[in-house]
Amino acid sequence: MTTKGRYGKYLRSLIVFGDFLCINFAYILACLVCNFDENFYNHLIWAFINIAYIPVSLFFSQIHNQRIVYANHVVITALQSTLFHAVIFVALLFFINDIDRVRLGHILILYAFMMVCKPLWWIAARKVLKIYRSKGYNFRKIIIVGYGRSGKMLERALLSDAGYGYKIVGVFDDKDCSDAQPLYKGVIDDVEEFVTHNGVDEIYCALPTPEEEKIMPLIRFAEKNAIHFYVIPGITPYLHRRLHFDNMGDVPVMSIRREPLESLSNKFVKRAFDILFSSVALIFSPIIFIPVAIAVKCSSPGPVFFKQKRTGIKGKEFYCYKFRTMRVNNDSDKQQATQNDPRKTKVGEFLRKSSIDELPQFWNVLKGDMSVVGPRPHMIKHTEDYSKLIESYMLRHLVKPGITGWAQVNGYRGETKELWQMEKRVEYDVWYIENWDFFLDIKIIYLTIANALRGEKNAY
Repeated sequence: MTTKGRYGKYLRSLIVFGDFLCINFAYILACLVCNFDENFYNHLIWAFINIAYIPVSLFFSQIHNQRIVYANHVVITALQSTLFHAVIFVALLFFINDIDRVRLGHILILYAFMMVCKPLWWIAARKVLKIYRSKGYNFRKIIIVGYGRSGKMLERALLSDAGYGYKIVGVFDDKDCSDAQPLYKGVIDDVEEFVTHNGVDEIYCALPTPEEEKIMPLIRFAEKNAIHFYVIPGITPYLHRRLHFDNMGDVPVMSIRREPLESLSNKFVKRAFDILFSSVALIFSPIIFIPVAIAVKCSSPGPVFFKQKRTGIKGKEFYCYKFRTMRVNNDSDKQQATQNDPRKTKVGEFLRKSSIDELPQFWNVLKGDMSVVGPRPHMIKHTEDYSKLIESYMLRHLVKPGITGWAQVNGYRGETKELWQMEKRVEYDVWYIENWDFFLDIKIIYLTIANALRGEKNAY
C-alpha cells in the first residue's frame, strides 16, 4: 500500500506506540489507587501487561488504516481490544500460577482506567490524523472509472471531508463527461497508461453491469501492479444504505439490510440500559415533575399530562405520555404543533423549547413501549398519511420508538412542512436501525442534552 506524505508509513506505528504509553499510564494510575501494593506493583506484572498487548496490537490495529470510520465504531473496537488484552493478561498470570497473589479488585481498577484511556486516545489520534490529512498529507491518489450516478455519488462521498485523505486524480468513461472537468482524463482504454505514470493507489470501478466485460481487464491490471481495486455495485444509487456481502458457495450475495437489534444479545443490552436509565430518571423525577405539574395546571384548564395514541414497534399502537403544553383542543390528534401555534400556552412554549415536556415518556420506556433512543413515535394519522407517500416509511417501526433519535439530533425534529423533511427524517431513522450499537445511543443522548442546553430552533 502506497500512501503519500513524508511520514505516512509511520502513522500506524505511532498510534500503536501511543497504545503502549496509554496502557502503562493506566497501570500507573491503578498502582496509585492500590497504594503500590507489592503484589501488583512489580516488574513481572508490568512486563505481562506490555507483553499481553503485542498480540492485541496485531489483531486490532487494522482499524487505523480505515480512513472513513465512525467514532462509535472506534470506541467499540478500542473496548474490544481492551477485553482481549484482559484475557491474555489473566492467562499469563495463570500460566505462572501467580493469579492468587493479584487481587481481583486491582485488575478491575486497571481495566477500568484502560477502558477510559484507550478509547479517548484512539479518538484523539483520529482527530489529529484527520487534521493532518486535511492539510494535504498522507493522502491516497485514486481514480474513478465510470462517471454515472454511482461514480458521482462516490466522488461526493470521498470529497465530503478533506480529513479522509483522498485525492481524486482522474475520472474515466467512454461516454461524454463534460461535467467531470477538469478531472476527466480519457476513455477506459486510457486507464492503464495514466495509472502507470501517475502513481495511483486505488481504482474505483463504477461501470454499469452492461459494461462488465471492461471490468475484468482492469482487475487483472490492478492485481498485476499491486493496486487496490474496488467495484461499486450498480444498485448503489437506489439503495442509500450499507450493503452486506455473504457467499452462497462461490457465489457472492448482497444483503440490502442487516439489523443489529435482531440479535438477542443486542436487544438485552438495549433493554437493560433502558430500564436502568428510565428508573434513575423516574426516581429523581419529582424534583422536576412537581413544579412542572403545578405550572401546567396553572397555565390553563385541563390535565397535567397529555396522552396520545402513537405508532410503536411493528405498527403496534400505544399511549405516549407528555406534559400538556397546549390548551385542550379537538385537533391534537391530527395537527402538528407549528412555530406560532395559538394552542400553545406560555408554559408549554418553554417546556417544548427545553424538551422537558418529553420527560414523562420515561414511563413509556420503563413499561417497554419505547426506548430511550429510537425513531420518534408519530401520531396515528401521520403514520397513515406518510406510509402512503414515503416508500420506506414503515421501516422505522422495526424497532421501538425513542424519546430522542438520530434524526432529531441531526436537525430533523418538530414540524414537517414539506414532504422532503419527513423523507430525511425517515432516512436518518432507517440508518440508525441498520447501524445501531450501544455507543451510538450514548452519542445521541449526549447530543440531545447538548442541543437542549443550546436551544433548538425546531423545538416548538
